[in-house]
Amino acid sequence: MRRISRLTRVAVGVASLALAATACGGTSSESDSGDGGKDDKGLAIAYDIGGKGDQSFNDAAYAGLERAKKEFGYKTADIEPTEGETDADKEQRLASLAKQGYDPVIGVGFAYGPAMKAVAAKYPDTTFGIVDSVVEGKNVASLVFAENEASYLAGVAAAKATKTKTVGFVGGVDIPLIHKFEAGYKQGVQDTDPKVKVVSQYLTQTAEEGGFSSPDKGRAAAEGQIEKKADVVYQAAGLSGQGVIEAAAKAKVWAIGVDSDQYEQEALAAYKDSILTSALKDINGAVYALAKSVEDGKPLNGTRTFDLKSDGVGLSDANPKYAEVPGLTDAVAEAKEGIIAGSIKVKTE
Repeated sequence: MRRISRLTRVAVGVASLALAATACGGTSSESDSGDGGKDDKGLAIAYDIGGKGDQSFNDAAYAGLERAKKEFGYKTADIEPTEGETDADKEQRLASLAKQGYDPVIGVGFAYGPAMKAVAAKYPDTTFGIVDSVVEGKNVASLVFAENEASYLAGVAAAKATKTKTVGFVGGVDIPLIHKFEAGYKQGVQDTDPKVKVVSQYLTQTAEEGGFSSPDKGRAAAEGQIEKKADVVYQAAGLSGQGVIEAAAKAKVWAIGVDSDQYEQEALAAYKDSILTSALKDINGAVYALAKSVEDGKPLNGTRTFDLKSDGVGLSDANPKYAEVPGLTDAVAEAKEGIIAGSIKVKTE
């Protein structure tokens, strides 16, 4: 085993949790390293809707895979989803990766839930991970996040930054997971300034309709909210969120990113000055931590929750303009302290 000299804070948090609780239908874009034997195979990930290049959710998982590949020197694989695929397609994809000897195998997104449950039972010697869902199984680690807490901080920032007293929220798909983002955001806005109005819109009712993969839908929704005087728009919409950011930049209002620090994303560089901040989920760190646990011979399992206290979620401050908004930095710091201490209870609905 290789000893890792330095971990991210979230990886340390995952290790603490562990001590306390003790290729079909897609193409791989991962280049191989090593000799090619079965024992050289390590982490494999299967992407959610939108795939690699979404500058958000999936790309954060890929960053974790790249980190594990560099640290451990083994083969990795990453596989794209296909349009209109079924649970059977996902099941076949996960099974193929396990059969090839990859370990762990991670499904990126709640949509892998049914497939993960079925495949994990068939490959008990392989460690599986799923992001944003809970799947029961002795060899499954469910990597879930307190999105509502990060979104609360985004709401505080929006309330401090708005001049029109109207802010927006664009959700990709009308599902419980995205409701958590909206709930935290609204609460953060209202706790900071009850006079600020929040305008919300969901792009689609189901993921199959393109709610997480259609920048044009995101752009149209944001434009509609901006017409209603929203001068800060927060999006939790995967690839569709790029359209929200484009619309905000064009109208010269603020956008708030999600999952990854979208201010730092090269593909969004043309719009970065309009990205006030991003509500972060350290999917990168969670993916890496599961890979490390397998490499160390102590695979994580059960539900692992990444929250503000463990630095598993947070709010970015990469944009220099963030610090220029009067009262924003102090208000966010105070809110974070309250959430961690328990004096602020953040809603999930």
